[in-house]
Amino acid sequence: MIRNPKPIHIALMVSSILAIVVSLVMYLILDSNLIKVIVIFTLTSGLSFFLFFYTIEFFIYRKIKLIYKTIHSLKTQKYDAVLENFAWDKDPIFEMSKEVINWARDKKIEIEQLKKVADFRKEFLGNVSHELKTPIFSIQGYLHTLLDGAMDDIEVNKKFLIKAAKSTDRLSDLVADLLEISNLESGELRMNIDKFDITSLTKDVYEQFEVKAKQKGIDLLIKEGCNKPFFVLADKYRIRTVLVNLIGNSLKYGKLNGITSAAYYIMGDNILIEIADTGEGISQEFLPRIFERFYRVDKSRTRNDDTGGTGLGLAIVKHIIEAHHQTINVRSTLQQGTTFSFTLKASAV
Repeated sequence: MIRNPKPIHIALMVSSILAIVVSLVMYLILDSNLIKVIVIFTLTSGLSFFLFFYTIEFFIYRKIKLIYKTIHSLKTQKYDAVLENFAWDKDPIFEMSKEVINWARDKKIEIEQLKKVADFRKEFLGNVSHELKTPIFSIQGYLHTLLDGAMDDIEVNKKFLIKAAKSTDRLSDLVADLLEISNLESGELRMNIDKFDITSLTKDVYEQFEVKAKQKGIDLLIKEGCNKPFFVLADKYRIRTVLVNLIGNSLKYGKLNGITSAAYYIMGDNILIEIADTGEGISQEFLPRIFERFYRVDKSRTRNDDTGGTGLGLAIVKHIIEAHHQTINVRSTLQQGTTFSFTLKASAV
């Protein structure tokens, strides 16, 4: 039995069966002689073959081939090339079946991706609205309170103006971060690659957070054996932004009297940089999404202006590292701490 019969095979099989049946009827029932039976068999098989072959080839297979070409051309968007290179000797039913299955699978994947994009877009718009609404409502509330009479109280109006100024600063930071991440995603920002000492840069960032670290009793350390120059090729300004975000988060979510440490390891042509803390830690279920824009582990979204950021810090960090064609990872254990690790291209001293 032919697995994928062509029109000629089907026509031969059907015409042969029909000719045999007619010949047997003529021989057994009508008692025809052998010569007549042979002639009838030949004529019947020949005529029925051409009839069946013409019917199957031109009325069925040709239309199936057209459907196959249409499906294939829609998938590839190269209709003319398909017409020229189409293998007419192939079984179109078998080929069309494969195309339909592959097309259905591809469309299913595409639909799932579109749904994810739609969900992400909806979540992103909701997050942006919330982040913008919070400082705007705060500013609105403080200003209306002042206009309603609190302006005459010197202590109250100064306090409210300071709070309104903080909200405007937060709003400005949010817009700046949105522009930053937009430029990073579009590839418009060029990295100014230069050689610098990552250890020295980390110490500079440590000095920036020295007061905040002392307030929480957190020690800013460089691991033993790592307190020496490690030269990398990267955009120093952007990597400083990365360190500011990671070290700032380690202090924000660190425990009182805890530790934030930096470490560096040579990994072939790259240097692995680790920023670790002994803070609250992050549950494993949240780790895959912490680099998303506005994603928060705390679903209540409650925070004050002193500890809250724009919610874009880690997303910016990820884009900066990826713009250097490197990777960033995170590992964490609840109540024990979190470690962010990323790589940068190593440079000769």
